[in-house]
Amino acid sequence: MTSIPEVPLALLFAQAGGAAGGPSSLMPILIQFALIIGIIYFIMIRPQQRQRRKHEELLNALKKGDEVVTVGGIIGEVIHIREVGGDAAKSRADDRVTIKSGESRLVVERGRIARINGSSPTSPANARLSTPAE
Repeated sequence: MTSIPEVPLALLFAQAGGAAGGPSSLMPILIQFALIIGIIYFIMIRPQQRQRRKHEELLNALKKGDEVVTVGGIIGEVIHIREVGGDAAKSRADDRVTIKSGESRLVVERGRIARINGSSPTSPANARLSTPAE
């Protein structure tokens, strides 16, 4: 004679209640998933998009004489910007920027500039502003 496996009564009642509940029992779970996805979007994804957009605007406003910091940590002054032809949205990050750091000149991609510190103190514009008026 085969014995009936002992199944906890709570499991039997849970299965029976789920079948009778139908789609209404799924609604709280779907609402929770929607809330979690909404929270993740507003806490993580949207601020990152804003930060990326702001960084792109700073890179587009890059000009000769600005002091920059590259992703690798090199600090230098922009001495030349060579724009690469092609699609405007794609090529802005591919533009070649020549920077002077110490006695060296480096060519980096515009997209590899991490931060712009503003105009460097040795740029001609700042030198004119810092000289006392006679």
